[in-house]
Amino acid sequence: MGCSVVPALHRFGACLFSSAMVTVAAVAARAEQPLDFNRDIRPILSENCFYCHGQDGNKREADLRLDDRQAAIDAGAIVPGEPGASTLLERIHSTDPDVLMPPPDSNRRLSAEQKKILDRWIKDGAEYEPHWAFTSPERPTPPEVKQADWVRNDIDRFVLAKIEAVGLAPSPEAHRSTLIRRLHADLVGLPPTPAEVDAFVADADPLAYEKLVDRLLVSPHYGERMALPWLDAARYADSNGFQQDGDTWQWIWRDWVVKALNADMPFDQFSIEQLAGDLLPDATNDQKIASGFNRNHLLNGEGGAIAEEQRFNNLFDRVDTTSTTWLGLTMACAQCHDHKYDPMTRTDYYGLLDAFNRVPESGTPSRFSARIRVAPPVLELPTEENTKRLAELEATMKAGEAAAKPVIDALYASWKEGLFSDGEAADGKDLPRNLTPLLRKPEAERTAADTKSIETQLRSHFEGKIKAGLTKNLPQVTAYDAAKRAYDEYKGDQIPRVMIMSDAKPRETKILDRGDYLAPIGEKVDFLPPTFLPPLPEGWPRNRLGLAKWLFLPEHPLTARVQVNRMWQYFFGRGLVKTAEDMGVQSEYPQHMELFDWLAVEFREGGWSQKKMHRLVVTSATYRQASKVLPQHLEKDPENRLHARGSRFRMPSMVLRDVALTASGLIDLEMGGQPVYPYQPDAIWEALAITKERDFTYPASQGSDLYRRSLYTFWRRTVSPANMFDTANRQTCTVRAGLTSTPLHALTTLNDPTWVEAARVLAEKSLQAATHLDGRLTHAFRRVLGRRPTDYDLDALRQMHGRQLAIYQADGDAAKQLVSVGEYPRDESLDPAEHAALSSVCLAILNLDEALTRE
Repeated sequence: MGCSVVPALHRFGACLFSSAMVTVAAVAARAEQPLDFNRDIRPILSENCFYCHGQDGNKREADLRLDDRQAAIDAGAIVPGEPGASTLLERIHSTDPDVLMPPPDSNRRLSAEQKKILDRWIKDGAEYEPHWAFTSPERPTPPEVKQADWVRNDIDRFVLAKIEAVGLAPSPEAHRSTLIRRLHADLVGLPPTPAEVDAFVADADPLAYEKLVDRLLVSPHYGERMALPWLDAARYADSNGFQQDGDTWQWIWRDWVVKALNADMPFDQFSIEQLAGDLLPDATNDQKIASGFNRNHLLNGEGGAIAEEQRFNNLFDRVDTTSTTWLGLTMACAQCHDHKYDPMTRTDYYGLLDAFNRVPESGTPSRFSARIRVAPPVLELPTEENTKRLAELEATMKAGEAAAKPVIDALYASWKEGLFSDGEAADGKDLPRNLTPLLRKPEAERTAADTKSIETQLRSHFEGKIKAGLTKNLPQVTAYDAAKRAYDEYKGDQIPRVMIMSDAKPRETKILDRGDYLAPIGEKVDFLPPTFLPPLPEGWPRNRLGLAKWLFLPEHPLTARVQVNRMWQYFFGRGLVKTAEDMGVQSEYPQHMELFDWLAVEFREGGWSQKKMHRLVVTSATYRQASKVLPQHLEKDPENRLHARGSRFRMPSMVLRDVALTASGLIDLEMGGQPVYPYQPDAIWEALAITKERDFTYPASQGSDLYRRSLYTFWRRTVSPANMFDTANRQTCTVRAGLTSTPLHALTTLNDPTWVEAARVLAEKSLQAATHLDGRLTHAFRRVLGRRPTDYDLDALRQMHGRQLAIYQADGDAAKQLVSVGEYPRDESLDPAEHAALSSVCLAILNLDEALTRE
């Protein structure tokens, strides 16, 4: 072994393991299959070598690259066709801890199977391939399958071929009562009524399912449901974050998203308008509003915040959010150094950043009122009511000014005349310091500018420091001050101002040394896409509009793949690539590679219609399978990656709240508008009230606003709604939800006023719906779960009701307390104990696993 190779390979393997690691079972299963570099080899090298022997020259050990075939051959690490001469194999098979790779202190070990795979790969010629995600998808031919009668569309052919290859069979179709509830949860986020369930179950029309799908796709609630994951990606919130956490008007952008999704705006247009709607020719207000996607980031208005530093934080956030949302790449790594795994350089990163470095922003928000803090550029959108009210306030203010101005002017003249009566003008008490030199000048030497400055500063000083003391008992002046204050407060607090994008202030972009905004280096960098992706066509605008259009080039390898992966994740709980936020070199190789590419091409060639793709997925036999887990599933496919059964996962907390409100009949389905303030714990925002600058008392809503859909709940970025568990923090772009299971979830769904009130209102309506217990229990059960209860279900519910009734008959105060939760008025004619007992049962039904789960 040459001495130069030893140090070059010494740090081979120094990086973290991840889910992309090829497992022993997977390697063994394809031991005799033809090797695929992306599937079989790259995961091993990426997880064990590229950190120290990848493209990042700053971290590269001994200038050895193993991500580049020729470089690895030149270093002698790989000798194609000659395993015995390849030092890489010598090192991984060594028993000498000073030679062994990965090094013992890296805490990484290659399995025997992985070593065999590398041996075989080099013996076969050590061919490399470009990363699969960086090559344009081509439509594969759907495979032939044995059980062809199961297939409903081409999705099923790809899925069934994989299922049959491992000796599994697809699961039977789920019961119709399950299917309608599944579709409602996924497409509109609201449960079906018992009548809708009965009608669908009894419908003998062979196309009943497809007609149900079509009806839900045109529901206005489709856009509301589909907006939820999009708001997570956009880091949408109704406030800025940080200490002051001023409120914003970004709900106007949120409403645009819902409308666009309902209209099935083609995804290319949907994206272009959000990234560059303001740059479109003759841009409409709606297109400008759409560009608010990249104004949803945090805004730091704290006193110690450095404006330029915060502006760069905004720029970094936009690059990261755009790359995650549309490219599925972790570009943030290249902010400080060349990416360690993906072929992305710092120049690529700052070339993309230049597209965003043109916004006329300072980096910090402006104070429009004690509550509203938004940062220009903004689009003012006063309503007809706003315009009328503002005109009324302005008229009152001007009338007051007409009465007060002569008085104020007289007081000012008198104050100014007597101010320097002792002849020492420069010694005027408490005058601004920069006024003193001007006043010391002899009048004959003062320029016109000096005279103007003196007058301006004296008047300002009078208005700010003197006037109040002189006019506090003058009714004309106090009336005018009150009218002006009312006008200013209304204009600042009530006129909608949605933050939008603009290229009105282009700046010079340079690479920043380790991301430090104070340390620009090198030559000016202009916008260009990353060099490893398709180039920007000649003549295209080199700005955000060019970037947005570039994403939808027919040959672009990522845009369509990223979106269909997120669609699959939405409907099946996990993407075809598990890491929806990262399709780079570190991502897993898709088990359903052919299906993945077929879906990407279908999306692109189908006019970028999201509804069309959603319909394709939910009408597949794959989607319609029962979710029952059989022993053979656990043995051969425990994570259901092959989809031999239906997916089963807990619904998001925002949907669970809507389900509870709908089951009880409380829900208000009004769409759009300003956010509302439903039940939250007492003083939930108290921690923010560290100054008296603004009131952080939670402004609880009243009446029907308490029961609006969760989409419309006010989202304070620093203190998100307490009953929205497992949601994105809305501070950074999130495209993969994290599902957890903790006692806090049950604490919410068993004790939060929303669920308790929903339970007691559902109980009240169940008491009114039937005269006997079984009828009441059945009514409540069906309102929540849709299906009819079995004899077992009813027996369990009767027993629970009996126990609860005994408790509340013995404790009347507890009964009254329970049935008084929430603002919805209760039927006082109902027996409190009977009502409370059934309320407890209804709350239990709302907390059944079946009620919380998308079956």
